[in-house]
Amino acid sequence: MAHRATRHFLALPLALVMFAASPSATAHAERVVPTVDLSADASRAAPNDMAVASLYFEADGADPAPLARQVNAVIASALEQARLYPAVKARSSGTSTFPVYGKEGRKIEGWRMRSEIQLESRDLPALSELLGKLQAKLALSGLVMQPAPETRRSVADLAAGDAIRAFQARADAVAATLGKPYRIRHLSIGYGGESPPIRPMMKTTAFAAEAAPVAIEAGESEIAVTVSGTIELSE
Repeated sequence: MAHRATRHFLALPLALVMFAASPSATAHAERVVPTVDLSADASRAAPNDMAVASLYFEADGADPAPLARQVNAVIASALEQARLYPAVKARSSGTSTFPVYGKEGRKIEGWRMRSEIQLESRDLPALSELLGKLQAKLALSGLVMQPAPETRRSVADLAAGDAIRAFQARADAVAATLGKPYRIRHLSIGYGGESPPIRPMMKTTAFAAEAAPVAIEAGESEIAVTVSGTIELSE
């Protein structure tokens, strides 16, 4: 008798566990929470307080070695001249050499070499003056105005605040329409308004002794921010 009572006592908890783990009990315990996906945009104008210019020197020659010495000497001289302007950052931005084929396109008759430098500055008068001097030997291939990195960050932070407030106002409106309180479950911020590409300039084939300073107009760029997220409606 004692043995049978023990077996009956041990089987009871097992039955309770099986009931708790059954699909009907699990489904009953789960509660579906309604959610809504939302997004909001905002943008602010940032002053284009930095200029980026690209210049190049290109030459042809029958022998690549003397050609390389010629091109490298011109680029080195340009970089040395740029060092006289502390407010302007100058760097080499690439060198390439191509074969020049004859009329039939089979035999190499010479070589063409091109080397580029890039200038960057927030001192627009200094950069304009330097560009005028460098164009005695170099061609200006591109010029773009854009916000400096610190300017872009500060304006983007302001735009992000605007976008977050717009998101919250949209969430308030949705929840009020449905007559339910809510909480933010997820929120992400995306920053747009990337730096524009360097604007190509008309190719120059002849160089003056010293060109006039380049006219630079700053203007503004739009910095856009998108906030997207999910709100959870409460009962």
